[in-house]
Amino acid sequence: MLPVSLIFTSGAASGVNCYAAVLVLGLLGRFGHIAAIPPVLERPSVLAAAAVLFAGQFVVGKIPMLDSVWDVVHTALRPVVGGAVGVVMAQHAHANSAAVMTAAALGGGSALAAHVVKTGVRVGVNASPEPFSNIIASLLEDAGVVSLVSFAVFHPVTAAMVAAVTLAAGIALFALLTSRMRRAWHRRREARQQASGSRMTFRAESTSGNDSRRRTAARNLAYIDGEPELRQLQ
Repeated sequence: MLPVSLIFTSGAASGVNCYAAVLVLGLLGRFGHIAAIPPVLERPSVLAAAAVLFAGQFVVGKIPMLDSVWDVVHTALRPVVGGAVGVVMAQHAHANSAAVMTAAALGGGSALAAHVVKTGVRVGVNASPEPFSNIIASLLEDAGVVSLVSFAVFHPVTAAMVAAVTLAAGIALFALLTSRMRRAWHRRREARQQASGSRMTFRAESTSGNDSRRRTAARNLAYIDGEPELRQLQ
C-alpha cells in the first residue's frame, strides 16, 4: 500500500529543509528499524552527505543574505528531493508505475509549495536589521522539520494533517505578506513620483523667478545709464 501520508509529510518537510528530512528518515530507519523507510535512505553514504549538507544549511540559515541566496539556489533542488523520497517510498512499497509517478508528484508538489512559503516568509524576516529574528526563524524551521518527520514515521496520518494545516497557514501568511509588500511598494513609488514632481515645480518656479529678477535688473541698468543724458537735456 502506498504510504501517501508519509510521502506528503516528507515532501513538505523537504521543501523547508530537504537535508534534515532525509537525515531524520535515514537515522530512524537505520537505528529504529522502521519498515516503512526505504533501505536506500539508511546507507552510510546518504546519511553522511545529508549530515554535512544539513550542517551547512544550519549555519547559512542564520545569516540573512546567505539564507536568501541559499533558498534561491534550492528552488529546484528541494522539490526534486521531495519527489525522489516519494519515489523510493513507493518503490519500497512495491507500487506500480502509476503509483510511483503519483508519489513523485505528491512529494515534489508538497515540497515546492513548502519551499515557496518558506522562501517568501524568510525574505520578510531576513529584511529585519537585527539578527535575532533570523536566527529564531531558522531554529524553528530546523526543529519543526526534525519533529514533524519523526512524528510522521510513527503517526503518518496525524502528521500529514498537521503538515497540511501548517502549509495552508503558511500560504495564507505568504499571500498576506506579499499583498502588504506590494502596497508598500506602490506607496513608495507614488511618494517618489510626487517628490520628483515637486522638485520639477520648484525648479520651474526658480527659473521663472530668476528670469523676472534678470529683467528687473536690466530695466534698472537701462534707467541708470540713461539718467546722465536726461540731466544734460534738462
